[in-house]
Amino acid sequence: MTGFTFDDIAVILAALKFSAQRHRDQRRKDAVQTPYINHPIEVADLLWRVGNVHDLRALVAALLHDIIEDTETSPGEIERSFGGEVLSLVLEVSDDKRLPKAIRKSLQIRHAPNLSLHAKAIKLADKICNTLDITHSPPHDWPVERRLEYLDWTEKVVAGLRGSNAALESLYDRVLAEGRAIVERAGGSGE
Repeated sequence: MTGFTFDDIAVILAALKFSAQRHRDQRRKDAVQTPYINHPIEVADLLWRVGNVHDLRALVAALLHDIIEDTETSPGEIERSFGGEVLSLVLEVSDDKRLPKAIRKSLQIRHAPNLSLHAKAIKLADKICNTLDITHSPPHDWPVERRLEYLDWTEKVVAGLRGSNAALESLYDRVLAEGRAIVERAGGSGE
């Protein structure tokens, strides 16, 4: 164990519960419509297991990383419940959904090099999870071309995150290579 206290574990469980409540009616876009809460759990798990990120604030922020952009949760609620440092990390990795999708995607590429170290790790874990989802269980209405464009975009975002967490970067590289092969094979099968 890494020295987490009883209070630290309580904070992680509170963040997990908070995230589960806020994402309770949401589903991923995959064919089986996986419960959305699985995604932030997977991101936090990758930080812990692969990235060796054992910082309480980073793990809590990973559990909450999509909550502002995908739910009605306000920044003030996060700050009151989990503190300003967690809020800061969540804001760093959140998109402004009021902007058009193309602008949001461009901003992720542009902002990636300027993120804090923990925000970069969260963003890397998020891109790993999303790449796995798009290649192994894509939305039913995403043709091969759209999946390949998504992979190209994640690669541009991750380029700006390089040098922050070698283990997560290495996993991303493996997942991307495997994912490209899967999607390209799907394209060859006429999907």
